Amino acid sequence: MTPSHRSRRLLLAALAILPMAALAQAPWPTRPITLIVPFAPGGGTDSIARDIAKNMADRLGQPVIIDNRGGAGGSIGANAVAKAPADGHTLLFATSTFATNAAIEPRLPFDPSKDFSPVAMIGRGPLLVVANKGLGVSTIAQLVAAARAKPEGLNYCSAGNGSINHLSGEMFRQRTGLEMTHVPFKGSAPATVELLAGRVDLFFATVPTIQTHLKDDKLSVLAVTSARRSPLFPAVPTLAEAGVPGFDVTTWWGVLAPARTPGAIVEALNRAVNDAAAAEPVKSRLLHEGADPVRLTPVAFGEELRKELALWRDVAQKPGMQLR
Repeated sequence: MTPSHRSRRLLLAALAILPMAALAQAPWPTRPITLIVPFAPGGGTDSIARDIAKNMADRLGQPVIIDNRGGAGGSIGANAVAKAPADGHTLLFATSTFATNAAIEPRLPFDPSKDFSPVAMIGRGPLLVVANKGLGVSTIAQLVAAARAKPEGLNYCSAGNGSINHLSGEMFRQRTGLEMTHVPFKGSAPATVELLAGRVDLFFATVPTIQTHLKDDKLSVLAVTSARRSPLFPAVPTLAEAGVPGFDVTTWWGVLAPARTPGAIVEALNRAVNDAAAAEPVKSRLLHEGADPVRLTPVAFGEELRKELALWRDVAQKPGMQLR
């Protein structure tokens, strides 16, 4: 090959990679980012998402706009992100319901494992097993005895089919062998009202949902669902300590992007989300609500998400699963 031919080939090769190099160095973000919250405005998840969004905007130099798209157990909002361009400008503020709802819905319009790029998990918190005062129990042992003394067993409420409350209650039923009936409501607020009124027996509730009522001594807290005790309720045993071995359930919050979002953008988002969660007011908010702040890489978050999906699919596939 002559020197002139060699030079021409090198020039052509350089020209061929120019578009890729330009793409890799393209500025981001170039416009406002939309953070889709798959629940109605005004709830605890929405509030945390708004604090995260404000802090992210300060760090990224672009507005981060909250778009509430509630309904269908969070799948409407999740589907909007799954179908969005993979350019880092449309994100999902996901919770544990992303995994629990996917476990019971085999015909979702998206694949929870393949249609998203995990970005960051910001925190995990336990659920509390709470009972109405009329049931007259203050421990899990007393609860089990009360359930076995009734031919129809006990019932438990939830924020709806596929919610973390629902599948936690179902896991408890499976692990204890108790007769238990699921009573779903359209959200945690109406479920709490019925629990306080004594029309349902149990609730596997998130800390922010139920904390005020525990301070007012209107409900009995029997256990926490996590592997270790909650700093907010140090005297309350874990379910494992109370006689249900291996029970470890937490709710979580995190951010997902559409699949095939460029790795450099995912890494930039990971830094922005993690830094936002570690700053005020989110840091104190998570601690106040009994959650542990979490800082994971996208790969580590993806692994946690796979574990969650496997856990809840196993629960959903066991005999006796109640969907009503």
